Amino acid sequence: MIVRRLLCLFLCATASLGAHAAPSAQDEAKQIEKDLRRIQLPEGFSISLYALVPHARTLAIGGRGEAIFVGTDASRIHVLIPGGERAATVETFAADAPFVIPHGLCFDAEGTLFVVEQNRISSFASAERDWRRLAWKDARSLAPQGGLIPVAEQSANHTTRICRIGPDGKLYVSLGQPYNVTPRDKLELYERIGIGGIIRMNRDGSGREVFARGVRNSVGMDFDPADGTLWFTDNQVDRMGDDTPPGELNRAPRAGLHFGFPWYGGGHVRTYEYSRDAPPEGVVFPQVEEAPHAADLGMTFYRGSAFPPYYRGGIFSAQHGSWDRTMPVGARVMFTRVGPEGKRGVSEPFAEGWNTGDPQYLGRPADVAELPDGSLLVTDDQNGAVYRIVYKAP
Repeated sequence: MIVRRLLCLFLCATASLGAHAAPSAQDEAKQIEKDLRRIQLPEGFSISLYALVPHARTLAIGGRGEAIFVGTDASRIHVLIPGGERAATVETFAADAPFVIPHGLCFDAEGTLFVVEQNRISSFASAERDWRRLAWKDARSLAPQGGLIPVAEQSANHTTRICRIGPDGKLYVSLGQPYNVTPRDKLELYERIGIGGIIRMNRDGSGREVFARGVRNSVGMDFDPADGTLWFTDNQVDRMGDDTPPGELNRAPRAGLHFGFPWYGGGHVRTYEYSRDAPPEGVVFPQVEEAPHAADLGMTFYRGSAFPPYYRGGIFSAQHGSWDRTMPVGARVMFTRVGPEGKRGVSEPFAEGWNTGDPQYLGRPADVAELPDGSLLVTDDQNGAVYRIVYKAP
């Protein structure tokens, strides 16, 4: 509650961050705004600080556009109230909830918010409209604590889940596996329950099934509005060298596909551990190979019309930045034009400059989402910030 009140004070939608802001918050915001002047964008685009949000990672925007939910890798979910150039307020959602890594957030068409934690799934009806009155007692359980994956498989690694509601009305959830390369004695279990893959279920938690396998750790997914096909990012194997294996942007047109891990570490690169083993038949390779170790996280198809036609129907994605590389790469927002028949495509940097070549980044983008006005939000968990990118014709 104290954090919420402090944030509400210094994140008002005014020309500055407010005369009553805590000095430390003002100083932090000024430094971020100074750093944002280094960010390179295509002509006509600009980026600005939208809100300070501790541990900001994932974004879920309600259909009404009245509230922006921010998931974290900590124990809180924050809510931003839009206010033009800046968020009007930053508050806490269901402050009494015992959330553990409430990272996966998504809305359905009825305004129900789904929350996927490390090892639990809950939903909150009418969350966009009624979020201020909702508490933990109002949560509906789709998978109880310890019911998403076996408790013995819980780990500090690769447990930042994500979710989306598909065109079929079902809930899709990524289940990153907790190892760099999956041990052989875990393969059967993980294949069966969907760890190292993407599962789907009905919105009441029934009918759970494995949708995709061979996915090391996906932290970004979205459905192509043109044909309803699922696309997702995947983070690939570490400690294989600076320039291999590549990151992945994948396309899953149907259930039952296998995307290669752990036989492949990324792209067509075989892992050391499984190099002598025959991979599963029909492995699906990525539509787009990204820079090795750039850590591709959140992604969204651009559905709006505020940006130039070149960007409409394409993919914006966040690269968090590398740790497993001599010279860091990533820490930027990428744009991918989807190719003919909704396939392939080429990625290019869209917003970059947080990576100065030093070990310490100026910021680390984690997720992207489109506001109803067509502007683009970007989270940065290093700075605890949300940015807004807008376009104005030159």
